Amino acid sequence: MINKPVLMQGNEACVEGAIVAGMRFYAGYPITPSTEIAEIAAEKLPKVGGKFIQMEDEIASMGAVIGASLAGLKSMTATSGPGFSLKQENIGYACLTEVPCVIVDVQRGGPSTGLPTLPAQGDVMQARWGTHGDHPIIVISPSYVREVYDMTVRAFNLSEKYRTPVILLMDEVIGHMRERVVLPDPSTVKVFNRKKPDLSKIAKYNPYEDVDGDGIPPMANFGEGIPYHVTGLIHDITGAPSTSPEVTAKLISRLMKKIYDNIDDIVEYENLFTEDADTVVISFGSTARSVARAVKILRKESKKVGMIRLKTIWPFPHKAINELPKSVKNIIVAEMNYGQLIETVEASSKGRHNVIGLNKFSGELISPDEVIDKVREVLKNA
Repeated sequence: MINKPVLMQGNEACVEGAIVAGMRFYAGYPITPSTEIAEIAAEKLPKVGGKFIQMEDEIASMGAVIGASLAGLKSMTATSGPGFSLKQENIGYACLTEVPCVIVDVQRGGPSTGLPTLPAQGDVMQARWGTHGDHPIIVISPSYVREVYDMTVRAFNLSEKYRTPVILLMDEVIGHMRERVVLPDPSTVKVFNRKKPDLSKIAKYNPYEDVDGDGIPPMANFGEGIPYHVTGLIHDITGAPSTSPEVTAKLISRLMKKIYDNIDDIVEYENLFTEDADTVVISFGSTARSVARAVKILRKESKKVGMIRLKTIWPFPHKAINELPKSVKNIIVAEMNYGQLIETVEASSKGRHNVIGLNKFSGELISPDEVIDKVREVLKNA
């Protein structure tokens, strides 16, 4: 398969990337349209010495992933909207306890059971704020099957590097689409492993002590002879629960800063024809494919239209908006939902642009023609 073109499904590419990144544990519960990820992981993980467990539900799946990661295994789970909702309490636990793990959400129509086999992008805000309290989160979104492979590797690398859960936010189209893919030689793929404590340099291991000043405490593995306490309560550097206002403020601030101080490393986006544009379309996931096609057609008609494709959704890439040229008057936010990202774009724009939504929530893709029609409407009314 390596260096040879293959016809590969997005969900399959996810597993291939995860295994190359070092995933050796998967716990999950079947749910359309992510089930192929579990099926392929069940087949392939034992071949590389890994473990697959089908749990009784999504809450337990997330708990098993956290436990396996604490024991030193790179761990992943996959789900869709309803299961993603059930995982949220334990995602919050992983955020506070700083347990690296990857959660794949292959989005479908909702709310509730909704449209299990049809596409949507309705989990954008759930990915950011699904669990309670103030917490950072990294959410990345692929638009192509090969990119699923690359972004799954990146999800693990970011998770290990920053000791945090990372969400790979796909949609049904990307998960089930098959494209011609050439995978790299695994030996050429850059893989990041979590920072471990150097016991020769410290008198005592405190699991939440920022010993290097980068906001990321070294992480020992359970079972390696270094006992420590892990709790979902606010805790001090030893892991012991605390209600101290000073301890609380310091912990939450560090959790946030370790992500937001590294925005340039975490955030990725792609510009197309924005250098002279008067109208820019912002999109992500499968919608970005339709937008790219529409923009190229409009350019042939001499329309000064560009696009920003968000590869990282959270933290939101405000820099992408701030760096737009002064010629940009209109921003169209295209997404398969009722309008989840538009307010964030408006806040980032700070009144400099006319921000309009292009939203579709019927279980159908946003087509290139619909993007073209919306651009023409905006330019006509400008």
